[in-house]
Amino acid sequence: MKNFNPADNIQDLQYFGEFGGVNPSISDSSTYTFLSAKTMFDTFEGNMEGCYLYSRHSSPSNLYLDKALAAMEGTETANVSASGMGAITPTLLQLCGSGDHIVSSRTIYGGTYAFLKNFTPRLGIKTTFVDITKLEVVEAAITAETKVLYCETVSNPLLEVADIEGLSKIAKRHNLKLVVDNTFSPLSVSPAKLGADIVIHSLTKYINGSSDTVGGVTCASQEFIDSLKNVNSGASMLLGPTMDSLRSASVMKNLRTLHIRMKQHSHNAMYLAERFEKDGIKTVYPGLKSHPSHEIYKSMINPEYGFGGMMTLDVGTLVKANALMELMQAKNLGYLAVSLGFYKTLFSAPGTSTSSEIPLEEQIEMGLTDGLIRFSIGLDNDIERTYQSMKACMMELNLLK
Repeated sequence: MKNFNPADNIQDLQYFGEFGGVNPSISDSSTYTFLSAKTMFDTFEGNMEGCYLYSRHSSPSNLYLDKALAAMEGTETANVSASGMGAITPTLLQLCGSGDHIVSSRTIYGGTYAFLKNFTPRLGIKTTFVDITKLEVVEAAITAETKVLYCETVSNPLLEVADIEGLSKIAKRHNLKLVVDNTFSPLSVSPAKLGADIVIHSLTKYINGSSDTVGGVTCASQEFIDSLKNVNSGASMLLGPTMDSLRSASVMKNLRTLHIRMKQHSHNAMYLAERFEKDGIKTVYPGLKSHPSHEIYKSMINPEYGFGGMMTLDVGTLVKANALMELMQAKNLGYLAVSLGFYKTLFSAPGTSTSSEIPLEEQIEMGLTDGLIRFSIGLDNDIERTYQSMKACMMELNLLK
C-alpha cells in the first residue's frame, strides 16, 4: 500500500481517440464485422485478441474503462457492468453453485443482503451473516461447503470497517475467495493490495459522482474475469448485465476527477463529524477516534484521500429523523434521497430505505436504529457555513440546545 497510489495509475493512462481525440472514441455498435469467417470462429473460441464480436461480450469503450478501474484497484483486469448489483450477483454466482456456502458481513447493502438471503437459497446456495469485525466469529462460521467470504470495506449503513488483511489470512487458510465491495472507499483503500481476491464497486456512486449513471465493476485476476465472460459458462456473459458504451465513456471522464472529489468529500465529512460529536449528537465516522475500528481503518487507508464521505447521525426516533431531513432539504442543504457520492449532500433513514430489505428484528440486533440518518457529504466549498446551517435546523427541531 505504501508505494501504491491509485490516482497515479489512473493519471498515467493515456488513450487516443480514433481521430486523435484526447478522449477515446465511443464504440456505438452492438455488433462487429469480420474480414474472414475464420476470425469470427477464433473470436468465439476466445483465441483472437483485438477483435470484437458482440457488445454483450465486450466493446472497446467498456475495455477502456475495465483497464482504468483495474489500474485503480491494482488487479490484473476488470469487467464493467450495467449496475453495482450487475457486478455483485454474477461474481457470486460464478464462485458458488448448489450446495455451496457463503460467509457474509451482516451489514451490507440491502440489495446484496436480499440477494443472499432470499434469492440464492433458490439455487441451493446458503449464507451465514456474521459480525465481520470479529474475526473469530467469521472463522467459526466457515464450513466444509464455504467458498466465499464477502464484506464491504466500510459497511452500508453502519460504517463498520472490515479488517481486510485479517479476513484475507482466514480466507487463504480455508482456501476461500475474499470478495470485497469497496464502493464507499475508492482510492482511500485498495483491498487487492491487502489480500482481497476480488474487488467490486458500484460505479453509480463516488466513481461516477454525478448521480446520472448506474454501473458496476468486478476487478480481479485475468483468469476469473475470463471465466465471468466465457461464452458457454460465464455468469456475466450469460446473465447479460452489460454496460452501455455511452455510459462507459461518461464514467471514464468522471473517473479522472475522482481524486479531487474524494479529498473534498473526506475533508467535509471529517469536519462535520468532529463538530457534531462535540455538540453531543451520536456520530459515527471512521475518521473519529471514537469509532471502534478507527485504528484498523487508519492502517488501511491511503491518508491522502482521508476517511471517506459517509457519516451517520442518530437523532433518536424516525419521526425526528424525517423532520430533520425534510427541513435540511427545504433549506437547500441537500436532498432526501438514497445513493451516495453526489456533489450535493444526500441523506436518508436507511432502516426504511436502503436497508429496508433487512427484517426489523435483524436491524435491531445489528444496531440499525430508527433515528439513524445516513449522510453522503457533498463537495461544499464552505463547510463551516454548511455546519452552521445544519446546526440551525437541529436547534429549530430541539435536537440541539
